[in-house]
Amino acid sequence: MAEPQVEVRRSKRRRQTVSAYRDGDKVVVLLPARMSRAEEKRWVADMLSRLQRSETRRRSPARDSDEALAERCRALAAKYLDGRAEPATVRWVPPMRTRWASCTPSDASIRVSRRLRDVPGWVLDYVLVHELAHLLVPGHGPAFWKLVRQYPKTERAVGYLEGLSAAAHLDLGLDDDTEPESDAV
Repeated sequence: MAEPQVEVRRSKRRRQTVSAYRDGDKVVVLLPARMSRAEEKRWVADMLSRLQRSETRRRSPARDSDEALAERCRALAAKYLDGRAEPATVRWVPPMRTRWASCTPSDASIRVSRRLRDVPGWVLDYVLVHELAHLLVPGHGPAFWKLVRQYPKTERAVGYLEGLSAAAHLDLGLDDDTEPESDAV
């Protein structure tokens, strides 16, 4: 994996703390102005390592293969849908123009956009629970949302996806149906 571009920002107001965050393809490291170049070099390396560990923990192992994605679906169906949703196939697909994922209940297939490979695991889990619920209830009526909301991070994940879509200037949702309630996906 290539080293990311790093931007170091020094601040006279910052006394002791060092922090880092991703801004697109670069990593921004915030340091106290008084720090030496040697300390800067050490802290930049440390913060890149910390950021990498944090991002790795947040990502789902389901991103690795279709088999891992299917296994994650089985675990989520067992935990949140009493094992009642059983997809015949679950697979990663090239980025879709208008959806994050889709489900065809007639053949029990679920397709997940590769755009979601690098989202935090809890966001991918929400998308999978959403699609699994379609195997049990078509559309986005109250019975459907009752199932989906058994996943505890539903509202948070919906917000994350809306923000991701807006930031990338995409108009993506989970499927063509719209929810009759205010928290449409």
